[in-house]
Amino acid sequence: MKGSSGKSRAGAVRKAKNKQVGSGGQGRQALEGKGPTPKAEDRAWHPAGKRKAADERYRASGGKRVAGQGGGQRQGAPRGASGAARRAKTGDESEIVTGRNSVVEALRARIPATTLYIAARVEMDDRVREALKIATNRGIPMLEVMRPELDRLAGEGGVHQGIALKVPPYEYAHPIELLDEVLARDETPLFVALDGITDPRNLGAILRSTGAFGGQGVIVPQRRSVGVNSAAWKTSAGAAARVPVAMAPNLTQTLKALKERGVFVLGLDGDGDVSLPGLSWADRPIVVVVGSEGKGLSRLVAETCDAIVSIPISASTESLNAGIAASVTLYEISKLRAE
Repeated sequence: MKGSSGKSRAGAVRKAKNKQVGSGGQGRQALEGKGPTPKAEDRAWHPAGKRKAADERYRASGGKRVAGQGGGQRQGAPRGASGAARRAKTGDESEIVTGRNSVVEALRARIPATTLYIAARVEMDDRVREALKIATNRGIPMLEVMRPELDRLAGEGGVHQGIALKVPPYEYAHPIELLDEVLARDETPLFVALDGITDPRNLGAILRSTGAFGGQGVIVPQRRSVGVNSAAWKTSAGAAARVPVAMAPNLTQTLKALKERGVFVLGLDGDGDVSLPGLSWADRPIVVVVGSEGKGLSRLVAETCDAIVSIPISASTESLNAGIAASVTLYEISKLRAE
């Protein structure tokens, strides 16, 4: 019978020197001592690890900034400018900014972009030309792709207008460090904090209004809250590249820490006992807290506020959208500060 001669097929047996032969013996020594993959928050270079380190410094300092230690901001990336759109479907941590205004504003802010995507036969206008010029001057790689590829990058419902930009994931500021930066510029702080808001379009609108009316930042809770994503970036019309967003580990505790630093906490609610027109605290450092359109301010946040302010509206209208309420309030404060 064939194969019974005892001769081995060439190459079928591998000789080993002082090692156990087999699939488990060859790399056993290399595998010894290697435990499970650390969690994201335990990796110092990971955004989650940076947030954890910032939170620990924040608690250790009793709510005060620890000198010489940043909140994980990437060197060379303007805070608030690395906000992006959506996670790219490439398995990495990058994000995709879409739309002509958003892409141009991101490039102007000099975020560390890695790729500029341009649709084949895209209709040229001033924004596309400026994006191409900035990318060329900065040496950012440019790829001409077909529109179906841009549709895929933009995601379901995304509007890219023939252009997209690949950037690092958003790096949030720390609220107390953001306050210190504003005070260091000798400016009167004006922030907006979001309580229970989950619609990214509201965040985008609030970012736009904050930048328009002299605010220096927006604060979002770490949990059960909207973050900077494609819809927020798009609605902000580029304001996400200029107005930093800070992340609060706990919104109530962060508001208390801001109060200890002399910031007046002003909550917005339809049943507030103070009317917005002629607000008497406009010249003070202020954080405006905006609740969700349905539930309003949470109980603990409302109890932390120094004052609850209402916006007079017609009796036929039940409430205002959170983004509109923030815009009206910021406009009133900026007007009173200018007087």
